[in-house]
Amino acid sequence: MKEILIRDAVLNDLPALLQFEEELIAAERPFDPTIREGEVHYYDLRSYIENREIKVVVAEVKGKVVSSGFGLSKPGRHYLDHKNYAYLGFMYTLPEFRGRGINRMIIDELKAWAYENKLSEIRLTVYDDNSPALNAYFKAGFKKHIVEMRLPSP
Repeated sequence: MKEILIRDAVLNDLPALLQFEEELIAAERPFDPTIREGEVHYYDLRSYIENREIKVVVAEVKGKVVSSGFGLSKPGRHYLDHKNYAYLGFMYTLPEFRGRGINRMIIDELKAWAYENKLSEIRLTVYDDNSPALNAYFKAGFKKHIVEMRLPSP
C-alpha cells in the first residue's frame, strides 16, 4: 500500500472533490427519492477544506486523488453520554480503486483525528439499501445503531 498516500485535502483538490460529490449524489439517488432533481450539493467543500476544525482527507495514487472523506465535530443530544461526537461523511472512492482498502485507510485517518480531538463517539450515516457501503463500514468496525424511517406522502 506504499503507493497510496492519505493526506489533508487542499484547495487544489477541489475540482476532483466536486466531481466525487457529483458521483456520490448520483450513486445515492436510487436509494433516496427525496433528493431533488437537478444540481445538488451536499457540502460546502471549499469552506470545509479551509476550516481547521474540519478534517478533510484524500487518498492519492501516483499524484491522482482517488478517494475522500471528512470528519467534523457535532453536538450530541442533551441526554447522551457524550457532549460532542465525530461525524464522518463524504466517503467516496473512484470505482477503479475500490477493493484496495483505501476507504478503511481514510476512516483510520479520521478516527485518529477524532481521538486526538477527544471525540470518542464516531458516527456516520448510510442508506440501509446500500449494501457495499454497509459492508465497508461493518469491516471498519461500525455497527448499526438506529434506523431512520420515513412515510412518503400519498
